Amino acid sequence: MTGSGIVTARRALLSVSDKTGLADVGTALHALGIEIVSTGGSAKALREANVPVREVSDLTGFPEIMEGRVKTLHPKVHGGLLGRRGTDDAVMLDHAIAPIDLLIVNLYPFARTIAHGGASYEDAIEQIDIGGPAMLRAGAKNHERVTVICDPADYRVLIETLRRDGGTSFGQRRRFAAKVFAHTARYDGMIADWLSARAEGEPGDAYPPTLHLALRRVQEMRYGENPHQAAALYLDGRATAGTVAGATVLAGKEMSYNNIVDADTALECVKAFDKTPACVIVKHANPCGVALDKDPLRAYERAFACDPTSAFGGIIAFNRQIDGALVNRILANQFVEVLVAPTFDEEALAALRKKPNVRALATGGWPEVSDGVQRQLRSIGGGMLVQDSDADTLMLSDLKVVSKRVPDAEQLRDLLFAWHVAMFVKSNAIVFAKDGATVGIGAGQMSRVISVKVAAMKAADAKLSMQESVLASDAYFPFRDNVDLAADAGARAVIQPGGSIRDQEVIDAADEHDMAMVFTGTRHFRH
Repeated sequence: MTGSGIVTARRALLSVSDKTGLADVGTALHALGIEIVSTGGSAKALREANVPVREVSDLTGFPEIMEGRVKTLHPKVHGGLLGRRGTDDAVMLDHAIAPIDLLIVNLYPFARTIAHGGASYEDAIEQIDIGGPAMLRAGAKNHERVTVICDPADYRVLIETLRRDGGTSFGQRRRFAAKVFAHTARYDGMIADWLSARAEGEPGDAYPPTLHLALRRVQEMRYGENPHQAAALYLDGRATAGTVAGATVLAGKEMSYNNIVDADTALECVKAFDKTPACVIVKHANPCGVALDKDPLRAYERAFACDPTSAFGGIIAFNRQIDGALVNRILANQFVEVLVAPTFDEEALAALRKKPNVRALATGGWPEVSDGVQRQLRSIGGGMLVQDSDADTLMLSDLKVVSKRVPDAEQLRDLLFAWHVAMFVKSNAIVFAKDGATVGIGAGQMSRVISVKVAAMKAADAKLSMQESVLASDAYFPFRDNVDLAADAGARAVIQPGGSIRDQEVIDAADEHDMAMVFTGTRHFRH
């Protein structure tokens, strides 16, 4: 180590599960005159690439035992990684411990193993790495003297640095060390969560006593909700196909914090309508227009008609490819912040590239079935709330008709449509719909009856008729006044959870107005 903080590498230990780039980095290190020590499969792969390798058992003087379970847990490995030059030189000399200046290790594929439901408990246990994390932590602790790499993506930077500077700087080693501790923490947390889910805890425990979060930063933003707030986007390691988190900006400027929040609402809402082209327009995390139509352009026009004022500067999502004709219609009709869709055709992208302030967000296709229950996290002062994600699993057979009038087939389709939209509207949520399109939405009011009035006002402003419409409420009606107002507005059928102490009073109101009413038994608050 010199005064500049540059540490040269004379000896490197390579032991990796993921062999990506191993031959290239081994070849480069050998060309730089660095002695390479390796283990098992890594040593074999390096020899096959004609890279000279010294077996770790030759370094330690002790063979690998227990089918490879014990191979690097030895003082000559950990002493070589932890030895402080200038402090521990004498003891290293006494015990013939050679310094290890460079460590390249990645861990057994525990995550990949448990991701496949067919893996046995025993198989998963065998993929818990012991020696790897121990070496990584030892080398990272001694980063003043040792360079530690745990990610194949860093091989290129490492080799370029060694070729250019002859060694690594303290700042580089510190960054690599921080990455190592983040990696091992994530690895241990994943194992702890997996074991906790299989351990016998207290009766009724649905969540582990400790929840480990391992999030990877993928984007730093210009600011958060407001310009004075810093913000960044992190991924949690789950599959990102068909999500805003994993989407690609094909045109336009970088997505903002608020863009991402709104785009997520729009996409998650539109994803449910897989059988028919659908359009969802969102403003300030609330849908302001949703419509279905066999023609995506017509679906957009019907969604826009619900609330043209709020649609200005909104986020628009589709569940079908966006083509040039659709883009041109939208751009001629309104200002839009973000367009979200599985894909965009070339004509659409060509038109959008002329509008640098409009983002084109391509999500790719999304899985038809979710891979199990997802969880949502929400920070509060001093802690975190965790819950299972809300899901729309309602089917016609789940509905309970409580009124004298029974909804007809067309009303039932609209009721289910409005019910799904209500899931994505802030409580108290009221959605009026007709013929597969929203005609009035009331969101985020402290009083449910005010939400009904807001929805009716929105329809009037948009000059939309609410006659023969249906109404969805995300929670039960506490009083009959909601039904009276809905009937006055023209609604002929209502879907709501039920469960109020005044249910009968509300049902009686529906019967008085000759309206159909169905109960779901499930509510969809969205705070």
